Amino acid sequence: MNYRQKALIFGITVLLMGNTSYGQQVSKDQVKGLDEQVQEIKGDALSISAELAKLEEKLLYPSNTEVSVFVSLKTGETFRLDSVDIQMDGKPVTHHLYTLKELEALRKGGVQKIYTGNVRTGDHDLEVQLSGKTGGGSDFRTSGQFMVSKDVAPKIVEVSLASEGITFKDR
Repeated sequence: MNYRQKALIFGITVLLMGNTSYGQQVSKDQVKGLDEQVQEIKGDALSISAELAKLEEKLLYPSNTEVSVFVSLKTGETFRLDSVDIQMDGKPVTHHLYTLKELEALRKGGVQKIYTGNVRTGDHDLEVQLSGKTGGGSDFRTSGQFMVSKDVAPKIVEVSLASEGITFKDR
């Protein structure tokens, strides 16, 4: 049980003890009022949690160091994508295995945010490797490299996967 849950239970206990004498029956209006207070506290807790998540993201990924990589499939591709591996400056940063639902979403034009990280300003080597199966069922692997030029603004790189190669767009 975390601190918030303990505080909520303590608050409810205090409200119950403050509104009733020991052994006295609680009226429906009191229960309804208490329920409304509990719901209000829950709403406040959820609001605070959302704000904390935003602050955490800003701290972990400040906009002046943030780089994000998005993946899509080239229109009309028939190969089955099994996995994507991404390296930044020779170091592995992410590996993703695809489910049938994710592959179907990519085939319908979906775009996946596959990586967000921090890098210093300057040039960085981005390598993407994909593996899958061709329409005939044989194993298939290809890779592509791209130079990411990072300045002080957040950087977005779009990676389009295709059987004949990988293309990159710098945003």
